[in-house]
Amino acid sequence: MVESLLAALRARDPYTYGHCCRVSSQARLLAEAAGLSVYDQTRIEYASIFHDIGKIGIPDAILLKRSRLTTAEERVMQEHPERGVSILKPLESIPFFADIIPGILHHHERIDGRGYPYGLAGDSIPLEARVIIIADTFDAMTTTRPYRNKLDHEKAYQELKQFAGRQFDAQLVRIFLRAHPTWELLTEAA
Repeated sequence: MVESLLAALRARDPYTYGHCCRVSSQARLLAEAAGLSVYDQTRIEYASIFHDIGKIGIPDAILLKRSRLTTAEERVMQEHPERGVSILKPLESIPFFADIIPGILHHHERIDGRGYPYGLAGDSIPLEARVIIIADTFDAMTTTRPYRNKLDHEKAYQELKQFAGRQFDAQLVRIFLRAHPTWELLTEAA
């Protein structure tokens, strides 16, 4: 089931597939560094791998656009968390899948309440979503997209610091900034 969904995502948009794989790995490591249980780490890992599955339903003209999106196109793109939940809804009777839905649905909520789809703020945002948004944003900043060049890690770290307490959970940002450089060393050693 999982492999079929991921194959569909990879066929639809290879960049998004790779992004989801990287976010999944980083989010799991952040969950571990934050001291979460093995079950919560796994739940966050799977919510992360599926966090952008809803992009399967976004029109090519928007999903694959090589320049910045218009305001109207951004609104359509912002539907992807809810579309992702719709895709996974048939699996909700399996407790594990029910447990990953909040991370998928809320991964674009912001600590200051200015996120989407519901404008949740602070601790009303599920913990898994607060973990995912950090890994998601870091990966988005550190990979090249058609409309902008990637940032180096130091610049991306500065962005996370700047928006800690506004966009991101400040405590999780501190944990990420402390732990992430050690993950890079592990990756290089492998």
